[in-house]
Amino acid sequence: MDFQEVFTLIAGLVGGLAMFLYGMNVMSGGLTKAAGGKLEAVLARVTEHKFIAYLFGVGVTALVQSSSASTVMVVGLVNSGIMTLKQAVNVILGANLGTTFTAWLLSLNAISSDNFIINLLKPKSFTPFLALIGIALYMFSRNDKKKNIGTILLGFSVLMFGMSSMSDAVSPLKDVDSFKAVLTTFSNPLIGFLVGILFTMVIQSSAGTIGVLQALSLSVVVTYGMAIPVVVGAEVGTCITAILSSLGANKNGKRTALMHLYFNVIKAVAFMVIFYTLHTLIGFTFMEDKIGMAGIAAIHTLINLVATPLMLPFSDILVNMALTTISIDEREKKEQEESEGIRTLDPRFLSNPSFALEQARQAAVDMANMSKDALDKAIGLIDTFDPEIAQDVDYLERKVDSYEDHLGTYLMQINAHHLGVRDSHTLSVLLHCITDYERISDHALNIMQRASEMNENKREFSPKAQTEMQVFSAAVKEIMNLSVMAFESQDVTLAKMIEPLEETIDGIQKEVKRRHVRRLRKGKCTIEQGFDLSDIGTDYERISDHCSNIAVGIIEADNDAYDAHGYIEQLRVDRGAEFEKQVDFYQNKYMLPAVKY
Repeated sequence: MDFQEVFTLIAGLVGGLAMFLYGMNVMSGGLTKAAGGKLEAVLARVTEHKFIAYLFGVGVTALVQSSSASTVMVVGLVNSGIMTLKQAVNVILGANLGTTFTAWLLSLNAISSDNFIINLLKPKSFTPFLALIGIALYMFSRNDKKKNIGTILLGFSVLMFGMSSMSDAVSPLKDVDSFKAVLTTFSNPLIGFLVGILFTMVIQSSAGTIGVLQALSLSVVVTYGMAIPVVVGAEVGTCITAILSSLGANKNGKRTALMHLYFNVIKAVAFMVIFYTLHTLIGFTFMEDKIGMAGIAAIHTLINLVATPLMLPFSDILVNMALTTISIDEREKKEQEESEGIRTLDPRFLSNPSFALEQARQAAVDMANMSKDALDKAIGLIDTFDPEIAQDVDYLERKVDSYEDHLGTYLMQINAHHLGVRDSHTLSVLLHCITDYERISDHALNIMQRASEMNENKREFSPKAQTEMQVFSAAVKEIMNLSVMAFESQDVTLAKMIEPLEETIDGIQKEVKRRHVRRLRKGKCTIEQGFDLSDIGTDYERISDHCSNIAVGIIEADNDAYDAHGYIEQLRVDRGAEFEKQVDFYQNKYMLPAVKY
């Protein structure tokens, strides 16, 4: 072969491999987006039982067409604290079997028949039509689900075209003696094993390595003796992706990647030792036979079909190995306690914006509940001051501040990715709501500080003011409870109950102020008590305003819009009978007791 022929061959092989890997990445991304974050959410919930976790690992990996993608996903889930090491190891075992589905899909290229119907099953026959449908859905559909389907079809078409290009590129090599000599060296188990490891580490895809091997088998003579060690080596090489992904992870994330590596090394070494020992003693006659695409897929599946179920009962050994390699220290325990909750915002989830958004929403719900706890504790301090509870309020307020910082940054990172219309509205609502919950915690801190000052100066409200403030506090507690429940469940019906209660609270605030002025004139209250009451009342009113903002966000998100100011203005114009009925209900429920002056 002259230089031009060699260059053309290499260019065709590299170009085909690039399209193959790109198509696989696009298809995997489309499948993950189509799942809308549900795969990971379900994965985090169903992994308590070993066998179910194993089967789910098989299914998820077969679905997203990448053991690297599913393993990186698991690293992220463990790193964020959603999944434990013992749960993750069984998913990883399943992922090793699930990834073999790709090789069977690629083996469709080997179909050859004079029958027209059978030939239709060959990817070369139907992928052009899939590509046409895919590009039409991607370019002309406004529906995110249809766009994702289009992406999947395009990815699959490019993947298969890349496979065909690789096969065509290497076809001239079947007559080149020097290449046959190089290929023959793969029959040496150690060389073939190392080639499989190194090539897979470079392209970071075991499916890519096996795809290249299958493409070679279509055009040149590849024997079982050449293919087996390369396939086994690819199993070890694919661990590089999870290891690289874990570099920025916490210790548990790194341990997850190590479990993946340890299993594949144990599996590969055990297979190589047992298989080639038997081959030396018995002499397998099929080793010199030509292997096809389906044969390569069968080897890949058989190795994992034997190894993964055998390891399943002893999966805790992998966990212990990882924990021995990276041991738990006191500092790690402390860091886990301090970062609890925020760990769910793992950067690895950003590759799947829908799931990352769901993780952010769950963290925001935790933040909302912390704001509620802070408010409940602060209100309780008005009547009975307790320094320890006051410290709790201060701690919760600082933790809510931390949540807002982390969530705000994470949500902006999600926003940098392509989001569907509804996800965009959800993200906008979250950004607004976390600000409101952070402000509520600030008001809780203000109330605590005012209660502390009252306690230090031995001030307390008059009996009548205490009764009024109890009613006022109960109304504020209810609006806070409603906002958190509506936010957590995204319940529009609950959200619509908040604005009438907010209007009632505004009325209570005005009436409490008016009554205090009358008591002040009669000398039944002091100016200092008036400042206390006014400051706490202002905090209460602001809290109800923030709860109203949260409710509007939930309602507007349900309507695929976000315009809080416009919604409130429209509500004031279109006060319906149901709204008036709710206002009357709350005014009666939180009616201040009659007084005589």
